[in-house]
Amino acid sequence: MKLSTLICTYNRPALLQKALHALLISTSEKPDQVVIVNGGDEQADRVVESYTRAGGVEIKLVKVVNKTLAANRNAGLPHCSGEIIAMTDDDAEVFPDWVSQMKRLHTEHPEAGAVGGPVIGKNAETITGKVADAITFPSWHEPGYVRTLPGVNIAYKRAVVDQVGAQDEQLCRGEDVDYNWRVKQLGYEIYFHPAVKVYHYHRPSVRGLLNQQYMYGRAYTLVRRKWPEMYCIYPHGLRNLKDLLKAGNFFAGLFYHPFLTMRKITRLSDRLLALPLLFTSGAAWRAGMISQGVSRRRD
Repeated sequence: MKLSTLICTYNRPALLQKALHALLISTSEKPDQVVIVNGGDEQADRVVESYTRAGGVEIKLVKVVNKTLAANRNAGLPHCSGEIIAMTDDDAEVFPDWVSQMKRLHTEHPEAGAVGGPVIGKNAETITGKVADAITFPSWHEPGYVRTLPGVNIAYKRAVVDQVGAQDEQLCRGEDVDYNWRVKQLGYEIYFHPAVKVYHYHRPSVRGLLNQQYMYGRAYTLVRRKWPEMYCIYPHGLRNLKDLLKAGNFFAGLFYHPFLTMRKITRLSDRLLALPLLFTSGAAWRAGMISQGVSRRRD
């Protein structure tokens, strides 16, 4: 099967260079096509041009005015010609067998509209990096069907993309969660396998991490407003005992989730140092949800 890879970039030429080197030079099997959507300056254009002679790989550059990640992906999707459309980001580096694993999993799982795997911190040596590695992206130890997968490490069957249509450009974040929900609504599965991996450059500063979690919280509420029937950490109303218990757990989770999450960090000393940041990250995430919910009522 022919595999196209879609990468969106915005003013991060140094990271884009690493991403393309990993995808086009270090992989054991190359993608058949790479589509890069650049919403930034010409430095990224020059990076792309330096890889246009990668043997046997079609490289296509699409220039856009930067809006949302969903809008940029929508600009690139029509240029992807493969039976599989794989997505990653300019701040990620795929593993050498990434293309092979994507093709294998789609072949072995015709029921899966999308497949993907773990996202591993490339810069996880600091406490901030370790916390980001523990909370930013979902991961599981065993292969199986999951609710969603992040857009930095996912591949869709082209036939499924044609059915689902465009990504929602109104979402500031969470466009991948929304898209995968729509895939599942069509009757397809979302399949996770730990063998298909990418490295990711997490937010290096505490401020950057907390802002990211706040925006993730806002996106969480936006997506659940669009799909009230989707799994949700908070109740959409207070109509019965179940709603009250769910609301209580929403706030209680602020205190017990950090202790559950810290187990993902190996060293005990690092766990203790990470605990305050795990608390504040959880608070930022919930603050984003509450802020977005309050703004809805004002509207």
